[in-house]
Amino acid sequence: MKRERIEDIAEILDKRGKMTLEQLEEVFPNVSQMTLRRDLFQLEEDGRIIRIRGGAMSVKEVQKVSGEAYTKKTTLNTDAKIVIAQKAAGLIDEGACVFLDGGTTAMYLAKEMPDLKCNVFTNGIAVAMELAQKKNIAITVVGGQLMKDNLSTSSPAAKAYFDATNFEIAIVSATAFTPEHGFSCNSQIESDLLKDVFKKARQVYMMLDSSKIGKINPYTFAHIEDIDVLITDDHFPKEIKEMFEEQNKVVM
Repeated sequence: MKRERIEDIAEILDKRGKMTLEQLEEVFPNVSQMTLRRDLFQLEEDGRIIRIRGGAMSVKEVQKVSGEAYTKKTTLNTDAKIVIAQKAAGLIDEGACVFLDGGTTAMYLAKEMPDLKCNVFTNGIAVAMELAQKKNIAITVVGGQLMKDNLSTSSPAAKAYFDATNFEIAIVSATAFTPEHGFSCNSQIESDLLKDVFKKARQVYMMLDSSKIGKINPYTFAHIEDIDVLITDDHFPKEIKEMFEEQNKVVM
């Protein structure tokens, strides 16, 4: 019975793409919300859905726009990414001009963002598509070469583009961090773009989940002194937090 219900939930999500818990309760009126939550946890462990705030999204729905590599990343450390995204969403005010990168944490942030009148610049295709579902957010996609593994764009021409635009806040993420090597990523062209973003923004918010600590990627784009706020999850190492705080960085 349980397995049949879980299969039914997966099938419905595949058809609809995305559903809230309230919508699932309407479909399964004799099943408690707690049981439905457990079913969603099971489906996420099976790699068939992605839990989002208040509900779930089919992995097939993400694959329509993102491809397998990006989809796989969205299913890693989901709880931490949602926590970080919710914290970051609370920092965006109406009328703000914001840059978001193309990482999967930024995609969760796009889901969590309130539908405020604001301007968002992004090099993330999936991020832009998620934001496009909100009617009040003006979205500008920074063009360039498409990096298929993370569905983001980057180009040396982006520097000239940024010279003619303004944004107050940059909210970005890193795929790796160590105190010695700083924040790093896998692409030289992406690293160069983020360096330009940092120069333009008045404040830089770094989203970093605890799974990234101790990893090193080839291209460093920032160090602790280059950011203003660190947004992380509840399992972030205390000693690393203290390292940021010692340099007068806000840690959330």
